[in-house]
Amino acid sequence: MPKPIDPEPVPQPLNAIQKSILENDVLETLRTIYDPELPVNIYDLGLIYEVNVRDDRTVHVLMTLTSPACPVAESLPPEVEQKVRETPGVADATVELTWDPPFTIDRMPDHIKLELGLF
Repeated sequence: MPKPIDPEPVPQPLNAIQKSILENDVLETLRTIYDPELPVNIYDLGLIYEVNVRDDRTVHVLMTLTSPACPVAESLPPEVEQKVRETPGVADATVELTWDPPFTIDRMPDHIKLELGLF
């Protein structure tokens, strides 16, 4: 008789240290996604407003784009969601696009502005 397949164990809720590590892993994932018009990743560009890692390993990302007329408005949020979902340790991911507050170059770190010649 074949051996029964054991059900997958239910993951335990993350503790504070595990959440912090997973959040850092997600941030590193976000740093691999580049704005197609600028040679800067979306995290350093200031497009990511919030990353919320929940106890059940689901991640919610609140982000914006450089403008509502951005040519990647339809494709970039789903790409972000997919890549975050593929981050090891993430159970699921959602991305919420917001226009409030609107994006400004003030969200970029000074070293990025300097690299882009915005200073």
